[in-house]
Amino acid sequence: MVHAFLIHSLRAPHVEDVGFCRVLYSCVFGAEKSLDDPRPHSAERDRLLRKEQILAVARQAECMYQLQQQASGRSSTDLPPQSSSDEPVPLHEASHGAFRLAAGDPFREPRTVVWLGVLSLGFVLVLDTHENLLLAESTLRLLARLIFDHLRLLAPSANLLLRADRIEAILARFLPHGQLLFLNDQFVQGLEKELSAAWPL
Repeated sequence: MVHAFLIHSLRAPHVEDVGFCRVLYSCVFGAEKSLDDPRPHSAERDRLLRKEQILAVARQAECMYQLQQQASGRSSTDLPPQSSSDEPVPLHEASHGAFRLAAGDPFREPRTVVWLGVLSLGFVLVLDTHENLLLAESTLRLLARLIFDHLRLLAPSANLLLRADRIEAILARFLPHGQLLFLNDQFVQGLEKELSAAWPL
């Protein structure tokens, strides 16, 4: 099962002075409470706990992205310029990876994180440790492509923060209730037609 999906900002290596990692969107499938915490739980405390957990994951994913960029000798200036919002997003060139989170850091149970860095955005899935990583990576690439296409993120006036409803609609179809789906091309095309009908490009 997928426990969380998030989109966060990415900074290039050696750019520590240009703001901090920001979570731009997150969706948590099921809440996690600490069984060892004797204090009464409230909706606000649970919300803050989830926010802290998601931010911790985003920071670790950004760190992995920066390390990979440094190791490959690439920087954000090496990426091909995106001159038009109609050009395809270079997902095949995107940095990607996976790492494990130990129990208690930051979730109560161990988790696996799959991440994808596209231009200045990071896309992340937080999974159970036994999930199929190849399926998770292909799902994450599909979600990233759909989000770029249907939110027109390459357009000059694009604002990810104002389009959470579209992201939720994409997740509801392609990651329902946090379940990874084996999707063939025909089924994906059918779901994409639904999205296009709901929100014409």
